[in-house]
Amino acid sequence: MARDPATYVWDAHAAVTRIRRFTTGRRLDDHLAADMLRSAVERQFEIVGEALAALRRTSPALATTIPHLDRIVAFRNVLIHEYASVDDRLVWGVVEQSLDSLETALRRLLEATR
Repeated sequence: MARDPATYVWDAHAAVTRIRRFTTGRRLDDHLAADMLRSAVERQFEIVGEALAALRRTSPALATTIPHLDRIVAFRNVLIHEYASVDDRLVWGVVEQSLDSLETALRRLLEATR
């Protein structure tokens, strides 16, 4: 049985919320020094990418409202398949530069799908 597309949006938003909780008050140096923090952040980004890839498959029209969807899914693929070459500074850069806009887009989409 297929899931409601809104559940994928909820899953992605919940993962972004966790990333926010894990990283608030932290800096790049904290991220580099703490393997548990790095692992937690990467796992949540994997969930975001997987949820949005599933959204794209089940509801392409809804998925087009997510800015940079292809880049988000590609980032997930790097984290999963190219784990040995993940650049921790790049991951932290995504936290600092892209998390706010993704969170806003997902929140708007959640409100629209209620």
